[in-house]
Amino acid sequence: MSKLVVTGGKRLQGEITIEGSKNAVLPILAATILNGGINVIKNCPKLKDVEIALEILKKLGCKVKVEGSTVILDSSTLNKTEIPEDLASEMRSSIIFMGPMLARCKKVTISYPGGCVILLAHLV
Repeated sequence: MSKLVVTGGKRLQGEITIEGSKNAVLPILAATILNGGINVIKNCPKLKDVEIALEILKKLGCKVKVEGSTVILDSSTLNKTEIPEDLASEMRSSIIFMGPMLARCKKVTISYPGGCVILLAHLV
């Protein structure tokens, strides 16, 4: 775990900006599927995996708008249950979309990360 060690007798003042975390934002992006409405995610890092996750959401029918480090995502327009194999295979964590898709749509088709096998899941 990282820590800041401050020594000295002077009082601190000021602000620091904490960078957004990929490992935090990817599950948040997947969870936006659940509410079927507008989601605003601030301090979203601009990384390849985040771009792929946003592209997956677009392919599922969600409306995605990026304004700087803020992502505005409307999942009310979700209209597909198949996550494109080419996108799923680019991101190891693409499997995180499976739970929210099953919860909302009762069905999802997704390839394993790596793109070698297609998995068809239905919630019974």
